[in-house]
Amino acid sequence: MAEISISRVGSSKVTPFSDDPDSAENNGEEQAGRRPEMRNGSGAVSGGGDEFSGEFNPADAWLPITESRNGSTLSAAAHLLCSGIGIQLLQLPIALVSLGWFWGILCLSIAFSWQLYTKWLLVNLHESFPVTGIRYSRFVHLSIVAFGEKLGKLLAIFPTMYLSGGTCVLYIIMGGAVMKMFLKSICDGNPGCAASKLTGIECFLVFICFTIFVAHFFPNLNSLASVAAVGSAAVLAYCSLLWILPVMKGGLGDSVETKAVLVAESPTRIRDAFSGFEVLALAFRGHNLVLEIQGTLPSNKKQSSHKSMWRAVAFSSILQIMCLYPIAIVGYWAYGDKTPVDGGMLIALTKFHTSKHIIGGVCVLIMINYVCAFQIYAMPTFDNLERIYVTKRGKACPRWVRSAIKLFFGGLTYFIAVTFPFLPRLAALIGAIGLPVTLVYPCFMWLAIKKPQRFSSTWCLNVGLGSAGAMLAFVYLVVALWSLIDNGLKANFYRP
Repeated sequence: MAEISISRVGSSKVTPFSDDPDSAENNGEEQAGRRPEMRNGSGAVSGGGDEFSGEFNPADAWLPITESRNGSTLSAAAHLLCSGIGIQLLQLPIALVSLGWFWGILCLSIAFSWQLYTKWLLVNLHESFPVTGIRYSRFVHLSIVAFGEKLGKLLAIFPTMYLSGGTCVLYIIMGGAVMKMFLKSICDGNPGCAASKLTGIECFLVFICFTIFVAHFFPNLNSLASVAAVGSAAVLAYCSLLWILPVMKGGLGDSVETKAVLVAESPTRIRDAFSGFEVLALAFRGHNLVLEIQGTLPSNKKQSSHKSMWRAVAFSSILQIMCLYPIAIVGYWAYGDKTPVDGGMLIALTKFHTSKHIIGGVCVLIMINYVCAFQIYAMPTFDNLERIYVTKRGKACPRWVRSAIKLFFGGLTYFIAVTFPFLPRLAALIGAIGLPVTLVYPCFMWLAIKKPQRFSSTWCLNVGLGSAGAMLAFVYLVVALWSLIDNGLKANFYRP
């Protein structure tokens, strides 16, 4: 058998190749049929017990993302739905205020279709069947395979770090704000209520303590299936309430602006139009988690994981449509330009619906979703930190090390949230940097790995979408900077 050369990514070997195609294929068949037994600290065999490992480095059987591969289509769909609806969901009516009815719905449909196509690309790039049978269960690894080690790390590490760690910080900030609103609603009319006296810092602390407490019971991504299911049910419930309640109450009449501002001559209104489309584009999240979620599914030579994963994507996408479109359309119809910039639909609900029981119930559902989604977005960071331990010690992390890693991450994200509580106002700016993960990188990864015929329809489609996505990301970055300079930034350090 020809000698196989291995390219390392940190401690993970991800790109085996051989000078002899036959030997490479045979090696892939051997790997697809056998998973090396890796024992954890307690001596139990880890790795999920499926027929196909797909990870060339046996140490991946010890890491949270690839430790268990017993997932199902339903569990993957729950992960996708819980993590795929972003915090920008509440801002969707504001996007339509900038774009108008026609352009708003059209742009929302374009953004949805675009991100759904790039998800399809990632799902089909997850495995290199049948040549080697290797599964790329981490976005950075696939980036390195597609673009080379140096360029792949340069392009992917920062955006994926922001989209996991940064999103967790945003969940703390937004979760703390929603908790404060909930406490205010239950203490309404009771001046002696102690709960209403909690400060923003204390609400952040309560949120992160509860979140990290929950994280200690779930050692790997696949074990979070029940958490993701609860988070998905919560997001479906509060999205339904947010549009059903305005429909029952009725619109506010003349508050709705119907003129499409994309054709306006004012530079400021054109800027607002681009900002509106950026809100629509950033409402779709989780592309940095698609490969990781697919990594929880079993796979073998007869039944590749991409089939069950695509069913999960299709199912979760239908539910996403049921959340996004009613929120955008009904919110714009009901509140129009009276929708608050900070808080969006939730704050509008508190202004025009005075029932504290309704407001409190919606706040509880939002907090549940944020706690559950935090677990999924934190898992890649836990995986990276555990990889450092596994690489140095050559064994799986004991339970106390995993607990220490989660406490460290929780403390770090809490510190960042308290230090920079104004980060949600910078979401458009930083989100423009992370947008290529959704709209650009999957297209060029497909070109680099699949190598379709030049100027074929597939080649032209991916080149066109990838180039357009890169241009849009640059334009959005400029627009976000323009808005920040024009409107200013209230930098309330340590005063959430």
